[in-house]
Amino acid sequence: MRNMDRPIGYWIKHLHQLFEGSLDDLLTTQGLTRRHWQVMNVLSKRARSVADLDTELSPFLSEEEPSLLPYVEELREKGWLVRAEPVDLTEEGRRAHAALLDRVSATRAKVTDGISPEEYLSTVDVLTRMSANLGG
Repeated sequence: MRNMDRPIGYWIKHLHQLFEGSLDDLLTTQGLTRRHWQVMNVLSKRARSVADLDTELSPFLSEEEPSLLPYVEELREKGWLVRAEPVDLTEEGRRAHAALLDRVSATRAKVTDGISPEEYLSTVDVLTRMSANLGG
């Protein structure tokens, strides 16, 4: 089957699985998952409540996983998040985030290797409009 014979849903799901797998391989060495990383990355910009984290990262939640609270608690146990609300990174958590950021950024860069900035922006634009067409 030629690549153009596959529907866009196939490519979106396929890319998602490859990206998740690459990040999971990288993060597993630190005892983390992509959800842990997403929590840390969002908090690296500013403190938020768990409810705000759930809202911001809602596309990654499901009926089986309706909240990021378990990930917040695990990061608290590592000493990387404060115990109070709003949730924020501790100094140790900021150092861990900074150490992982270079590696995560390299993985992200690999995804766009050979793709011009214009192609990337065009792809994001098309996907955004397709999402809007379906009410998202």
